[in-house]
Amino acid sequence: MQFKIGLENNTEGRSMAWVLGHPGCFAYGKDGAEALAAAPQAIQTYISWVGSHTGHSWLSLEEPSLQLTETWECYTIDDDFELSTEGYEVNAWFRDDWKPLNVDDLARGMMILAWSRVELLETVQDLSDEVLERRYPNERWNINGILRHIGGAEWWYLDRLGLAFPREEVPAEPFVRLEKVRDYLNQSLPGLVGSKQVVGVDGEFWSPRKLLRRAAWHERDHIEHIRKLL
Repeated sequence: MQFKIGLENNTEGRSMAWVLGHPGCFAYGKDGAEALAAAPQAIQTYISWVGSHTGHSWLSLEEPSLQLTETWECYTIDDDFELSTEGYEVNAWFRDDWKPLNVDDLARGMMILAWSRVELLETVQDLSDEVLERRYPNERWNINGILRHIGGAEWWYLDRLGLAFPREEVPAEPFVRLEKVRDYLNQSLPGLVGSKQVVGVDGEFWSPRKLLRRAAWHERDHIEHIRKLL
């Protein structure tokens, strides 16, 4: 089975190999070559993960064949949209992101999001308040902060397409935020099937497919983040 790869370099000081069309499947590396080298194992892990949730997987268990289709070099812009050493990092926009979501894309993407959310909650549900609020050396957030960040990021992705509810209505409590924003995302996604919407916000392109790609990656990335902290 062939997998198309979008390579994103210099994102937060590392590279990412995005497995395009398969939300939540990605690999990291210190540079592009290392990210690409890590992609086959990431795909096999993803195939096994999908297979553990459904007996009718849409993915082949055969040795994956990878095709690098596009490379994006991240860059930073200032408030005037000029290149800068500090400011807003403009993340990858791939040709694949132009494609409208179809019914299968939506169904599979929503399953990925649902499975990830179950894993996230199972990871943290029995943690005490002390552990949730514990500070870790060289970490920006405690676990509660990571949970708030996951919910806040999903709200932000919706906002890129003009779909978010008012910012002042985003709950502060981590678990309430996660639930409210995810419910809103789940309600919004079906209406994006077939949409050719592409918008530029703050110097970056966004589309329904990119929203789904980023949301699925972000939660799975932070599940592993929390597990490493624990």
